[in-house]
Amino acid sequence: MKRLDCTYCEFKAQAAKFLKKEDLDTLASHCARVSFKPGEKIIRDGALSLNIAYLKDGIVKYQIQGPVKEQIMKIAKGPIYIGIPTTIGDKVNHYSVTALNICEVCFIDADVFKQFLYRNGMFAYEIIQIMSRNELENFRTCVNRVQKQVRGKVAEALLFLADEIFESDEFTLPITREELANLLDTTRESACRIMSEFAEAGYIELKVRDIKILKRDKLQKISEVG
Repeated sequence: MKRLDCTYCEFKAQAAKFLKKEDLDTLASHCARVSFKPGEKIIRDGALSLNIAYLKDGIVKYQIQGPVKEQIMKIAKGPIYIGIPTTIGDKVNHYSVTALNICEVCFIDADVFKQFLYRNGMFAYEIIQIMSRNELENFRTCVNRVQKQVRGKVAEALLFLADEIFESDEFTLPITREELANLLDTTRESACRIMSEFAEAGYIELKVRDIKILKRDKLQKISEVG
């Protein structure tokens, strides 16, 4: 693990910009940077949580254990906080976060983080904004999972990956087809069939896990109508 200089960090969170120099020095002395390889657990469900995890760079998946199987909740990329609810809400992690590529993560002492929340109103307000936006997005995702047909779900997922994760219409699917089906609450066969249909219709170019969006307007329409 490596200690980092928070003052000049290029991946500094928006909330951290409201911290004074002495606060950033305190943060640096109570923060450790760890690199994770693809497939490694950054946050482990059921483990004692003593730190706030801040994903500086990389792509991750969130998973939670349900009554029947482990469910992939979402995919996200840094820089973002990935451990606030599970650390502040309880002492035990309620979900897992797994690296999908090389990830750089800073683990911040939870007590130090809480002190910033108590003393710095602008820092606390920014954290509240982050958590509020995440909650609103979770509501929207929940509705879409229940009400959209598989074609709409797959189209939305492809546009999300292009726009929010890779910022490009050409990307490599960061998860397996089985995991994609899990994320969309459908079967692997259905997800693969829809992907093939999109490729045959000329909406996307598909080569194993390499995807290129060719007709964004078509996918957008399918995503909207569900």
